[in-house]
Amino acid sequence: VVVITPTYSGCPAMETITADLRAALGDDGFSPVRVETVLEPAWTTDWMTEDGCRKLNEYGIAPPTGRAAAGPVALTLGVKCPRCNSLSTREMTHFGSTSCKSLWVCNDCLEPFDHFKVH
Repeated sequence: VVVITPTYSGCPAMETITADLRAALGDDGFSPVRVETVLEPAWTTDWMTEDGCRKLNEYGIAPPTGRAAAGPVALTLGVKCPRCNSLSTREMTHFGSTSCKSLWVCNDCLEPFDHFKVH
């Protein structure tokens, strides 16, 4: 049994992720494969490992900055450009290529990039 929790309860990629897991585990000799989706507790970026954040950055997606907060956060954390590492960046739109990301642009190298939202 494989248990997965989506980053958002309405994540449109869940069927693909489930199929990919079944295929990969089946290819490695595991059969039958059962994948369960669990929505509680809700997924949080706090579950991301340092290795996972590093891989996001290498792929060109700025990993989440900080930890999910139980209440309001009084400051705005800078988002580092995954291409040139500059903190001189700005959010273009809160809505990125997927609902778990926002679109940012670097003021130094001028490259746009996705930022994984903290939640």
